[in-house]
This record gives sequence, C-alpha cells and structure tokens, in this order.
Amino acid sequence: MDSIITATYAVHFKEIAYQRINEHLGAKKYSKVFILVDENTKADCLPLFLNQMTGNINFEVIEIASGEIHKNIATCTAVWESLSEKDADRKSLLINLGGGVVTDLGGFVASTFKRGIAFINIPTTLLAMVDASVGGKTGVDLGPLKNQIGVINQPEMVLVIPNFLKTLNQRQLRSGFAEMLKHGLIQSANYWNILKQIEEYEEIDDLIYDSVVIKNKVVLEDPTEQNLRKILNYGHTLGHAVESYFLESEDHETLLHGEAIAVGMVLEAYLSHRLKGMPKKELEDIKTTFLARYPKVAFTKEDINEILKLLKFDKKNSHGKINFVLLQNIGNPLIDIQIPLELYEDAFSYYKD
Repeated sequence: MDSIITATYAVHFKEIAYQRINEHLGAKKYSKVFILVDENTKADCLPLFLNQMTGNINFEVIEIASGEIHKNIATCTAVWESLSEKDADRKSLLINLGGGVVTDLGGFVASTFKRGIAFINIPTTLLAMVDASVGGKTGVDLGPLKNQIGVINQPEMVLVIPNFLKTLNQRQLRSGFAEMLKHGLIQSANYWNILKQIEEYEEIDDLIYDSVVIKNKVVLEDPTEQNLRKILNYGHTLGHAVESYFLESEDHETLLHGEAIAVGMVLEAYLSHRLKGMPKKELEDIKTTFLARYPKVAFTKEDINEILKLLKFDKKNSHGKINFVLLQNIGNPLIDIQIPLELYEDAFSYYKD
C-alpha cells in the first residue's frame, strides 16, 4: 500500500511502516526515545514492535492504565513526571503505541511537555487506525466530558500495522468499525454499501486504507475544523453525550466509543429525516444496519434527560447553540444544524421502537 501524505506527515502501512520508522530513528538521532503503552499493548503489541526495530536505540517504556476512565489530566501529570524523571529533553521522542486513549493522551503529553516534543503514533486498535491516525487531534477528557482539553498538533508520522488487530476481541473490532461506517455515511453511498456486506473484521486491510484516505481528504481541506471537518462528527453530538453519561453512571455498563456513536448515528439519522428530508428508505437502512451489529441500548426517560443535559458541552457548539451534523442523504452531510427540542424525544423513541 502506498503511504498517505497529509499536509505535514505521512501515514505508512504494513511492512513499509517499520522500514520508515527505522530510517527515521536512524536519521534523527533523538536524545531519548520513549514508548507510551497501556498494560494491554505492553503485553500484546510492544514485543511485536520491538522485534522489528533495528539499530542500537535504548527504548524507555512508560505505562498507563487502559480505558477511557484514565484519559484525564491526572494520567498526563503522571506521564509528564515520568518523562522528567527519566531526563527527557526537547530533543526526545515519544512513540504512542496503543488505542485512541494512548494516542490522544500521548499526543497531548508530547505537545505540552517542555512546550512540545516530537511524537509518533502507532494505533493498535481499529478505532484508532481509522479515526485517530489522521488529523492531529490530541487531548483528554474533563471528568466524563469527552475531549474537552487538548490541542491540534501533528505527529512525525503514523504507522498503521493491521497485524495488531489480531490482539483485539470482536467487541473492540466492532467498535472501530462504527467509525468506518460513518465514513461511508458522510462521504460515499457506495462505500457505505460495501461496508454493510462485511461480516469478518479481521481481513479489512484495504478498507482501513480507504477510510484513512477519506478522513485525510476532509482534514486536508479544513485542518482546524472551521467548516468541512465538522462532518467527521456525524453521530458524535448525541453519541458523545451517550458515551459520557454511561461512563459516569454507576447504574450502567460503560459503552465503547463505537457503541455509543452507533446509537448517535441512528438518532441523528432520524433527525436528518425529520429536518432535512433524508429519504425514509435510507433512514431505515441506517437503523437496520447498526442494530444488526450493535446491541440495542436501553434508555429510561431519566437517562435521556441526563444525556440531553450534556449536549451543551459539545465542541461544535457556538454562541449558545448546539450544532449538529445531519445528512440530506447518505454521502451528503450538512453542518451547523440546530434541533427543535421536541424532536429529541421522538429520535429516542424511534431508536427504541
């Protein structure tokens, strides 16, 4: 696979990825090279990665706890302190080897330590490969509120190595696949129809590549999310609120990101139908597709009320308005749409029924 060139770095795939990072490390002569992992990637991915490294580099490993609940400033502080204790300087490199929590948090840590050190992202989950690999978004959550603190800063390179997907369970793979389905909904009805036919998530290397191409195309046109890039948030306005609520709630099992976004995409498809005339046939197609792959989430009226309260924290909001991405039809998104309050309950009823 050819590397995908972004505005400032390249995304390398498969075997060429190892070749490029070895060349890069040999040429740059970093003062120190650190690898950020969680306990899962330390056990499952780090040995595979180190086995492909050449030269005499002394990699120093920093470990954080896995899970969205640890994607916060407290974890950042622990990593900053570890870097400082290990004598990291401004010529050091941080390699983020893990899923979206590791790459988002690690990118933020690197971007702010000593006012910025270089970093490389190596996503090891399907979600991180197709979502976090392009765009330079880094950051952490503020309590249960998703991605409230962060900066847009680009890595030196990104390595997408699908072999890491063999370390994941089906639930994790399914979660990442939700973001690929989103790419179809916002860019290509043909891609959406191809993805709907996929039954096995292990052999989708070419489709991962296609999804990265789609995201890169959008980001290149709007790198700082002033207009077009907002379409990547389809399903995320309500989806992030659902995810945050279930993360904080003691009465509900935490949802993976893709599971929450799948709910959000069905809800926002209904709003698209009601407000922007998306055909009923496409609405039903979206609902059927997601409910066939993702377990239906049960919501009480109290749950819904609490979820809606969280909408005011969405990053797309401006001047007190909650802004949605909706679909005129599959492949044709619209940005900055406000929703009449009475339609929220209808959307949840449609999802539940």
